[in-house]
Formats: sequence, C-alpha cells, structure tokens
Amino acid sequence: MGALADAPAERPVKMIFDTDMGNDIDDALALAMIHTLADRGEVDLLAVVLSKDNPWAAVYVDVVNRFYGRPDIPIGTVRNGKTPEDGKYIRAVAERKVDGKFAYPRKLKSGADAPDAVGLLRKTLAAQPDGSVVMVSVGFMTNYARLLDSKPDDVSPLDGMELVRRKVREYVMMAGAFGPNPGGEYNVVEDAEAARRIFERWPTPIVASGFEIGLVILYPARSIEKDFGWVKDHPVAEAYRAWEKMPYDRPTWDLTAVLYAVRPDRDYFGISQKGKITLDEKNVTRFTPDESGAHRFLTVTPEQITRVREACVFLASAPPCCRR
Repeated sequence: MGALADAPAERPVKMIFDTDMGNDIDDALALAMIHTLADRGEVDLLAVVLSKDNPWAAVYVDVVNRFYGRPDIPIGTVRNGKTPEDGKYIRAVAERKVDGKFAYPRKLKSGADAPDAVGLLRKTLAAQPDGSVVMVSVGFMTNYARLLDSKPDDVSPLDGMELVRRKVREYVMMAGAFGPNPGGEYNVVEDAEAARRIFERWPTPIVASGFEIGLVILYPARSIEKDFGWVKDHPVAEAYRAWEKMPYDRPTWDLTAVLYAVRPDRDYFGISQKGKITLDEKNVTRFTPDESGAHRFLTVTPEQITRVREACVFLASAPPCCRR
C-alpha cells in the first residue's frame, strides 16, 4: 500500500477523469471546471473515460472538450457497463442543429467509435512518470476496478495492479456517504461489486468526497442565467437547463471531488483521519479509523461551504482561453 499523499501534487496535476456523464448535471459542471483549471495551468487532463454505457455520453464529452479548445483529449468508453439510457441532456445537446448544422462541433459520432476505457487507461498511465497521476472518478468505479484486473500487454509489461501502484499518486472519488446517517450512495450502489473491489484492493491513497458534501453546497441557477451569457450557445449551460426546469440549484457532488483533487492544500475542505472504507451487506460505505489505513474522506464547515461554492461557480462558468 502506498504512503498517503499528504503533500500537494506538482503543477499541473496530471489527471484522468472518469465520469458517468448524463446521469446528473454535476458531471458536466465538473468537466467545465477541469477545463478552466487547465486554462490556468493547474491541470493536465490526460484522458476522460466514461462509466455510463451510453453512446451519447462520449459524444457529449467530445463536444465539451472541443468547445473549450482541447479536441485531442483521448476519450474511452466502458463496455458492458451500467445505465445505458440517454438521460436528459447528453443526446439533446449533441444532436441539436442550427441551420442544418450541429450547434456544437464534434468528431465522435458515437461512443462505439471511442476506444475501450481500460485499454486507454493502461496506455495513458504507462506513458506517465511514476507517482505522478491523480485519478478522479465521479461515477461508477467500473473502469478502475477492471483496470486493476487487466493483464500485461503491448503498452506495458505490468499488470493493472502494479501499473496503478507505479504510476498513480492518489485516487479522488465522489462516492459514498460519511455523515451521521449514511445510506446507499448512487455511485457505489449502481456497481457495488466494482466499488467493493476498489476499496479492498486499490494500492494507492483514496480520498472520498461523500454524498453529504455536495448536498450542502448548491450550484446556483443564477450563475447559469448570468455567468454563461458571454456566448449564445454553451453546451454546459444548455445541459443544465435541460436537466430540470429552471430555476433550480443543484448539489455540487462531482465538483467538490475535482476541486479537492486539484487544490488539496487550499483549505476548501477538512479531511478525516486515516482509515479504511468498506461496504456493508447493504452496500453502504463504512469508515473505520486506522492510522495504517490509506483512505480518508472530506468534511466541510459552514465557512468552507461559502468558499467552495464561490470557487465552483467561478471555475465552472469562466470563459475558455483556448477556443479555436
């Protein structure tokens, strides 16, 4: 088991982002945040992989990446994964046309045209320096669990477990619930087998942003209405409007994981003591303190709630600097 990553990562943070894009709108806002952080030189987005098994999820990610001026970021998709339905926005935004042309350029026609997520993860990790990558997931843990089971191949002589141990610095996830009344959290329950394998076997430090964190930090509808007006068509603002009837404020679950992953040393959050996260028989996360453990979870105070909300709004709504 690797040592806990107590020191902040070097800049830019080398990030792999795994998302179930389309199952909620916070995934889209989180991806927008990552692009802004990349504009600021704080993130090097190595790849995006999809844990939602729907062909439009990857197309929407391609749309957003291109909108922010990064069309060449590799995208990988899960095979035989969870939640195949379209959802409320990924297909609607990707398919919309203006004067007979797609409102948002994209290269992918379908997620079926993208490489398998596990193969892309192996290729991406193998190309990075040892101990340099921060892996983030804001959906199901399907791809990362399968990565652990992967065998040596042409891109690396290492099996998945050793490849992760060698290349990954830390794993930050939006998953679980660690408040006074924890319940079954969606990202865990939907693929509980994968989550259990991750908590039992993942060989590097894990930090979880639990359900209770994003729940108390709401992304304001006012930001969608006011802060995205610099462009007529914005794929994230359009998606937000499609998710629910406006105006509504949505929890920032996925955004909090991204913010901590990139800025762990900015006191946006508190953090628990070291320990071990497990799943009980009902697939509810349980945390056992243990100084030799490699798992921790985030906490937040009322004062931090205000700071985190302001950071999320600024980073998600900022105009991109690299549009082509």
